[in-house]
Amino acid sequence: MKTQSIREEIDTARERGSLRQIVIPPCPELLVRLQKAMAEAEPDLNEVARIASADVAMSVTLLRTANSPLHLADGQPCSTVGQAMNRLGLRETAAILTSFLVKNAIPVNNPQLGRFWERSTKRAVAMDFIARQLPGLSPELAYTYGLFCHVGMPVLLQSVRGYGSTMIEAGARIDRPYIATENANHKTDHAVVGALVVRAWNMAPELMAAIRLHHDFISLGDGSIDAELHTLVAAGLVAEQLMRQHEGLDADADWKLHSQRALGWLQVGPEELEQWDEQLRPLLDYC
Repeated sequence: MKTQSIREEIDTARERGSLRQIVIPPCPELLVRLQKAMAEAEPDLNEVARIASADVAMSVTLLRTANSPLHLADGQPCSTVGQAMNRLGLRETAAILTSFLVKNAIPVNNPQLGRFWERSTKRAVAMDFIARQLPGLSPELAYTYGLFCHVGMPVLLQSVRGYGSTMIEAGARIDRPYIATENANHKTDHAVVGALVVRAWNMAPELMAAIRLHHDFISLGDGSIDAELHTLVAAGLVAEQLMRQHEGLDADADWKLHSQRALGWLQVGPEELEQWDEQLRPLLDYC
């Protein structure tokens, strides 16, 4: 399935199908500005600094990260946004700002999604790390994929009556995949709705398509699907497993069923995966 086909599927469902009832929160203006700035061949550092300084809480988040043990080392604490940006670098600064803006645009206040944004940030960090181990995969795209991967869940909670109960049922059932229960109850699922959010926010088409396919592990390697989408989906499954290992959780059903297919696509063996686990743990400790 090509990116264009997925976009057409999402647009059709939005116009006259199952997605008509979904309420998409507006994309934050500051995120629009940030995306525009980062899309330039040489991003305007002053514009990124203005964006970072436009919200006091966001500035505090940036400074807190720059002054965390992971970054402070033997340096002096940062006291300005500019100092924080210099220490973190432009790429990490943009990632932190993106996370802050998305979390505030799509709040989660439901016990069924406890720690949702904390885990989304961990997934994004894991995806960024994995992308740096693989040739040709953009760390920026991978990070954003990790952050937005399950964003359809809180949007469904806000838009669809009974979705909270569906989450409980889907998590408990062992006879069918999670999204199968979502579709049985609501004629859509969080992968489709997540893709809709990305589409509505005018983010990268590759991001939209990968989120739409992020539970379609059976299709890994299918020649009709763009290779980059396969890589994002396979890396996403690995990131989820590394997160679960960090949290002391057992492997989930997707990993048990599809890990060999995902690792085969990425050409990653058990020893390399173990090394990734060791190297990633300190990064996840500070999420």
